[in-house]
Amino acid sequence: MSQRIPIVDADIHERAQYEDLLAYLDEPFRSYIKDCNWIQEKHMPYVQPTVAGLDRADAVLPDGSPAGSNLHFMQEQLLDDIGHEIGILTGALDPSPSSMHGWYEMAAALATAYNDWQIENWLEKDERIYGSVHVAAQDRDAAIKEIERVGNHPKMLQVMLPMDDIMWGDPYYHPVFEAAEKHDLIIGMHHNEPPVYYGKWPRYFIEWHSMISTTHMKQVTNMIFNGVFEKYPNLGVMMIEGGFTFVPHLMWKLDQQYRDLRNEVPWVKEKPSNIMKKHFRFTTQPAEELTKKEFMSIIEQMGTDEMLCFSTDYPHFDYDSPTRSLPNLDSDLKEKLFYKNARAFYPKLSNR
Repeated sequence: MSQRIPIVDADIHERAQYEDLLAYLDEPFRSYIKDCNWIQEKHMPYVQPTVAGLDRADAVLPDGSPAGSNLHFMQEQLLDDIGHEIGILTGALDPSPSSMHGWYEMAAALATAYNDWQIENWLEKDERIYGSVHVAAQDRDAAIKEIERVGNHPKMLQVMLPMDDIMWGDPYYHPVFEAAEKHDLIIGMHHNEPPVYYGKWPRYFIEWHSMISTTHMKQVTNMIFNGVFEKYPNLGVMMIEGGFTFVPHLMWKLDQQYRDLRNEVPWVKEKPSNIMKKHFRFTTQPAEELTKKEFMSIIEQMGTDEMLCFSTDYPHFDYDSPTRSLPNLDSDLKEKLFYKNARAFYPKLSNR
């Protein structure tokens, strides 16, 4: 960019190791890790096609520590170098509490410890950094309890919910949205493991990585037709790390189905495309390599330039640079994509 403009980055993965959380874990969960050497097995069955695995090689710390695990290094490599006004942390605990399909008490304890670790070591040490409330999604009531515990923190912007084998539009989970709305939090959705659109892992990583957007499409559809936004009219949802070029197709498809089958969902009072415009935002990463003409065509098909928010996905290997990932857009649109849309969408930023 010839002229540096503020950036709100909607997807930065800070990373914790289990040993980082020991001081924040109550017993007996601390002893399960410290004394019993409990480590949850990793799920992803692929060798990543990069020299550093899932992360950028240059984001691994000089001492070999994992990428995203050190605030000072992230400040130098990302926040100071790029010129972030705000960076929104979306988390990385490998594997995450939300991917535990058993032992929900441990998952809830890890989520609580992670949030306390995040607040003390990140949010309170850099005024540019904001965070996400992590929950044990498998246990609805524990998730609500955690939202109530830390949701009022002024730098917590959203509740992170995984996209795996839970369809969040189900009325059983609506109290989670009620708690988020109560605390001026939006919902941040990020794909998780295993991928719900296959039910099991596909044969190759390239298949999984190519089809991530399909699980985003399923969650948007599920939440709209289950009446989430009629019940919670102030709720917003940020769809993270699924791209955006699928959005016009989904808007058209849902509107067409609504015209044909709306009698099945009488609680949905307006066109799905209008609901999407009001309640959903989509991060730009991973951005396809579009020309300016192609990019503007997507915006035109959406019918609004307010649905996209910039993200880097730092420190992952498919990181999107603000200077290279998008075409050379007009200055007004750049400002919306890079910071205005996100600031307007997050309640705690719009009041900042």
